[in-house]
Amino acid sequence: MWNNNELTRTLGIRYPIIQAGMAGGTTTPELVAAVSNAGGLGTLGAGYMTADEMNETITKIKELTDRPFGVNLFIPEFPEHCDEKIDKANELLRPFREKLNVAEPQVGLYSTETFDKQLEVIIQQRVAVCSFTFGVPSKEVIQRLKQENIVVIGTATTVNEAIINEESGMNMVVVQGSEAGGHRGTFASPFTEAMIGTMSLVPQAADHVHIPVIAAGGIMDGRGVLAALTLGAQAVQMGTAFVTTVESGAKQQHIEAILTSTEDQTVVTSVFSGKPARGIQNEFSRELQPYEQSLPDYPVMNTLTTGIRGEAAKQNRPEWMHLWSGQSPRMSKKQTVNDLLANMVSQIDGIMHKR
Repeated sequence: MWNNNELTRTLGIRYPIIQAGMAGGTTTPELVAAVSNAGGLGTLGAGYMTADEMNETITKIKELTDRPFGVNLFIPEFPEHCDEKIDKANELLRPFREKLNVAEPQVGLYSTETFDKQLEVIIQQRVAVCSFTFGVPSKEVIQRLKQENIVVIGTATTVNEAIINEESGMNMVVVQGSEAGGHRGTFASPFTEAMIGTMSLVPQAADHVHIPVIAAGGIMDGRGVLAALTLGAQAVQMGTAFVTTVESGAKQQHIEAILTSTEDQTVVTSVFSGKPARGIQNEFSRELQPYEQSLPDYPVMNTLTTGIRGEAAKQNRPEWMHLWSGQSPRMSKKQTVNDLLANMVSQIDGIMHKR
């Protein structure tokens, strides 16, 4: 059976389909629970949450499902504080803030405090799966989670990064192809050297690591799932396909942008957060693109644009919002999570039957 392998047995899920942990409000308790209830693995994108917010959301998810689900965390980053870059960015952002009546934020110091507290919540709540993006946590953190019987999953955009995940003790690794929407998970090389397509990355990673490989990037339906499994993955991770579901917490403008866009309208840009991410090109990304190399790194740039993006959504100005999307937006549909998974499973079974 296509849906019975080491990964599905370890995670206790019926289908090898994982919903990506998209931070920023998309992964509502309803979305996470619906995916898990339908036989996949729902994932809470907790990267921007405080420990208290995360704890409250996990409690809500548990009220909606008794199935396994995961929580995704961001590895903390500490960019060099450069007043010159911050001043330049604020100068470029001033027109947007004035039009939206948004105040200039203060850039504070970054620490591991929130991350450490998030880990404590995951352990206390006995979450089944903890996944990480933007790097690999310490071996001590990984071992502590594993001692609590929590499955740990890393993210890689190259074979080398997949190997680093395995050597660090990860149980599984998501290999993120260049087609993927949202932030690039690259951490061991310049992102320009890690823009490898899913079809190329998955089999090469599967050949070089012994832990289960999870394919991500451009996968939207049963054909993509079956292709990934054929290439050596034991599961897929899908983000964009879930953004447009009924249970999603994505802004309506974001959903509409995906539903009405085409594969040639996405671009990888760092102007929104300081970290390369794939989304639908708009006025904001076009206007700041010429200055991309002079902008502050993540998470500083993310702090500088958060107010603009939030207020733009409130004032219905999608041209100034981040509109994360993978390269297969034509395949997106407005449907329930249950219908999405049911259609994928039916499509896979149909293909397998023809064989």
